[in-house]
Amino acid sequence: MKITVMTADEQILSLDVDPHETVENVKALLEVETRVPLQQQQLLFNGKEMRNFEKLSALGVKDEDLVMMVSNAASSASSNDLSFNQDGSAVDPGAFQQQIRNDSNLMGQLFQSDPELAQAVLGSDLNKLQDILRERNKQRSEYKRQQEEELALLYADPFDVEAQKKIEAAIRQKGIDENWAAALEHNPEAFARVVMLYVDMEVNGVPLKAFVDSGAQSTIISKSCAERCGLLRLLDQRYKGVAHGVGQSEILGRIHVAPIKIGNIFYPCSFLVLDAPNMEFLFGLDMLRKHQCIIDLRENVLRVGGGEVSVPFLQEKDIPSHFLDEQRHSKQASGSGDVLTSGTTGKSKTVSTGGQSSGNARGDTAQGNDFEAKVAKLVELGFGREAVIQALKLFNGNEEQAAGFLFGG
Repeated sequence: MKITVMTADEQILSLDVDPHETVENVKALLEVETRVPLQQQQLLFNGKEMRNFEKLSALGVKDEDLVMMVSNAASSASSNDLSFNQDGSAVDPGAFQQQIRNDSNLMGQLFQSDPELAQAVLGSDLNKLQDILRERNKQRSEYKRQQEEELALLYADPFDVEAQKKIEAAIRQKGIDENWAAALEHNPEAFARVVMLYVDMEVNGVPLKAFVDSGAQSTIISKSCAERCGLLRLLDQRYKGVAHGVGQSEILGRIHVAPIKIGNIFYPCSFLVLDAPNMEFLFGLDMLRKHQCIIDLRENVLRVGGGEVSVPFLQEKDIPSHFLDEQRHSKQASGSGDVLTSGTTGKSKTVSTGGQSSGNARGDTAQGNDFEAKVAKLVELGFGREAVIQALKLFNGNEEQAAGFLFGG
C-alpha cells in the first residue's frame, strides 16, 4: 500500500510500504529520503504518536492515509548549552557543565539521584563527564528498548511459541531483578568483597601471615617459604605427588613436624610442601582439627587448643595486597575440598573427599587399557576427552555412572 508522509517543513513524500511494516522500518525509509536521523523522527497518525515497535495495520493505517513527521532536530540545535549528540554526550560539555553547576536545585537533585554524575559535573575532567553521559544514554536506550519489547509482548499472538518463550524469559528476569533489588535493600553486605581469614603465626621462629582455610584438607607451605623458615632440610621426598583441585600443583614432599607459634604457645605442625610460588602458608583442616581450633566469627578470632589461645583475624589493611591474589592460588594449590593428596606409604595417592581413590600419583589406572577403552567409547558419544576422564575418575571407573553424569551435565 501507499502512504503519504508530510514533514514539518511541508514536504510531501509518498512511500510504498507493507501493511505489516513496523513504524521503525518506516522511519528508516524516511531517514533515507529526508536525511533526518531515525532517532530524531516522531511520526503522528490521527494526532497520536506512532511507537517504533507498532505495526501500521495495528494502528489502522490504510492505503493513501496521511502520516505526519515531526523532527526534533531543530529544537535540539537551538538549545546551545544543554544539547546532546546522538550518543548522549554534550555538544558543548563546558557550557553544559557550567549551566548545571549554576543551578543549585538541580545539583541537589543530581547528588541524590546520580552521585557519580554530580561528582563529574563538579570535577575538571570533561572527558570523564562525556563518558558518563554516554553511559547514561546507553542505559536509557536499553531501558526504553526493554519497555518496548514488553509492550510488544502484550499484543503478541497468544499461540506464538516464540512470543510465549519471550514472555516467560521476561517474567523470569523480572523475578531476578526484584530479588536483586531486595538484596540491595535488605542484604547490601552480600555485594561487598569478603576478605579471607589471616592470622599472625611463627613457623620455626619466622613470622608469617597464615591463611586459615577450613576447606583445605592439609596444611600447606610453599617451597620458598619452607626454605626461608629453615625447614627444607627436613623435606621427605617419598611423599611426592600432585594436588588436584580448581587447578593442580606439584607436591615436593612432606615435613613431618615443626614448631609453629600461635599467640604465646608453641604447637607441633606437619606440612605438605608445594611448588606454588603464588602461595606462602595455608593452615588447613588437619591442623585445625588436631589443635581443636575454633573459628569465632562473632569475636573475629581464631581460638586454639579449645580456647587456651585466641588470636585476632587480620583486618584488610593489615594483609599485604599480593595476599589477596594468593587466596585464589591457595585454593588451586590445596584443592580446598575437591581432591587433595595424601601419603601413608612411599607412594602418594590423590584422594577425593568422598573417600574414593582416584589412582596413584603415577596414574597407573588412568593409563590402563581398560580405562582407555572406556574413554574412547564415551568420546565416541560426542563428549570431550578431558571431561570423560574426569567423569570416570569421579565415579572410580564406572562407565555407566560416568555416562549418566555426562549426559546430565
